[in-house]
Amino acid sequence: MIPNLSPVDALVEAKAVKAFALSDRVWEMPEVNFEEARSSAAHAELLRAEGFAVETGVAGMPTALIAEAGRGGPVIAIMGEYDALPGLSQVAGIAEQKPLAEGGHGHGCGHNMLGAGSLLAAIAVKDYLAQRGVAARVRYYGCPAEEGGSAKGFMVRAGLFDDVDAALCWHPAAFTGVNRPFSLACAELQFSFSGRASHASSAPHLGRSALDAVELMHVGINYLREHMPSTARVHYAITDAGGSAPNVVQAFAQSRVLVRAHSLSEMWDLVSRVGNIAEGAGLMTGTTVERKQISGDANLVASPGLEGALHAVLERLGGPDFDATDDAYAAAIQKTFSTADIAASYGRFGLRPIKGEALSRIIYPLGAGSDHAVGSTDVGSVSWVVPTVQCRVACYAIGTPGHSWQLVAQGQAPAAHKGLQLAAKAMANLVVELIEDPALLARAKADHAAFRAENPFENPLGPDVVPALP
Repeated sequence: MIPNLSPVDALVEAKAVKAFALSDRVWEMPEVNFEEARSSAAHAELLRAEGFAVETGVAGMPTALIAEAGRGGPVIAIMGEYDALPGLSQVAGIAEQKPLAEGGHGHGCGHNMLGAGSLLAAIAVKDYLAQRGVAARVRYYGCPAEEGGSAKGFMVRAGLFDDVDAALCWHPAAFTGVNRPFSLACAELQFSFSGRASHASSAPHLGRSALDAVELMHVGINYLREHMPSTARVHYAITDAGGSAPNVVQAFAQSRVLVRAHSLSEMWDLVSRVGNIAEGAGLMTGTTVERKQISGDANLVASPGLEGALHAVLERLGGPDFDATDDAYAAAIQKTFSTADIAASYGRFGLRPIKGEALSRIIYPLGAGSDHAVGSTDVGSVSWVVPTVQCRVACYAIGTPGHSWQLVAQGQAPAAHKGLQLAAKAMANLVVELIEDPALLARAKADHAAFRAENPFENPLGPDVVPALP
C-alpha cells in the first residue's frame, strides 16, 4: 500500500462539484437503453473540457464513448453508466410517489451517479498523472444500456478492452464495501410465433394460434423451474399478444425470455432447454417459431488481489460523511418500507439490522454477500478479459429497493453526492496504487491469466447479435 494517498483525495474534491452537476443533469434527462444521446454528450463535453481525448459512437453504439488521458505505461479503465429505466418518473427530494411525467423514465438504479462518479475518478487520476509526470493512461468507458442492453459485452467483442491492464467500476447502494464477484450469466431471447388467423367462433379449426403457443411455452418454462439449479432464473414477458380482439385466432405473438444461471455453460444449457420448449409449443399449436438473441452477459470473474486492495482503500477512507439532514430525509424514505424490506437489505450483506439507522456509514466485510440475491451485469463480460473490481458505496436509505421510485427520489440528494465522491476517491486511489505498485498489478494479471487458462471464454454475444438500437 502507498503510505499516503491524500493528494488523490484532494484532486477528487477539487473537481467534485462538476461531477455533482453532471449527475444531477443526467438525472433530469433520463434516457433508456441506447437512447442516452444527451447523457452521453454531457459526459463527453465534460471529459473534453478536462483534457481527455474522446471517441464517441464506439462498437457500433452511438451513445457509447471512450476517453483517454496520459501516455505510456499501463492502461487502467474506469467504467461509467448513464442509462435510466422506463416508467419510473419521480419528483426528487420527497418521500411520496409522485411522477414528474406520467409514464416517464427515471434513474431507478442510480446510473446518473454511477457515470458521474466514475468520470470524477478518471479526472482525478488524469490530474495526478500530469502533476507527477507518471507514465500511465487512464481510460473512461462511457457505457450505455446496462439495463439489458449488454453494451460492455459489445465493447469486449469489438476488442476495446484488449490493451487494458485492469478495470474498475462502482455502483450506488445502501451499504459501502467491495462488490462480491458473483453475478448470473444471462441471455435475453425473443421468440416470435407465426400461425394462421381465423374466426374464433365460426371457424376455429382453421386457425393456428400464435398466442396459444406463447402461453404453452410459458407453461413449459414453469415446469422447467423444478429441474433448474437453485441459483438459475428464467423470466418472461409477452411483448406482442397478437391483438385485442378475442374473436380472432391470433396469427402472431411474441415473448421475451431472460435466462440466468451461475455460469456461462449452465446458462447455455438452459437456453437450449428453453428453445426446445418453444419448438414444442410450436409443434403443439401448428405454428412456427423464430428465435433471436437480444443481449447476453457473462458471470463475474473474481480478482482477489484487486478486491483486497480496494477494501483496504475503503477502510482508510471510511464511510460517507452523512449528516443529520441526510439521516432525516432517509428516515422519511424508510417509512415507505416494511420492517422486512429493511431487514432484507441488511441480510444481503450478512449484517444485523440496527434500529433507527437510516444511512450506513460502515465498510462491510470483504467477501460479504449472498449467492442468491443477485442479478446480472455486463461488467461480467469485461471481467473475463481483464482483471476487474467493483465497489458499492452508500448513497441512499437502507431498505431502498433497486428500480424503485424511492431510489429515483433520492438521486439528487446531498447523500447521493457524498456517496458519489467517496466512490470516486476509492477508485482513483486504487488506480494510483496499481500504477505506483507494478507488483500488485502484475499479480492481478497473473491470477487472471491462470483462471483463463483453465476457463476459456466465449462471449455470450455471438457475431449475429447486434445492439438493440432504437
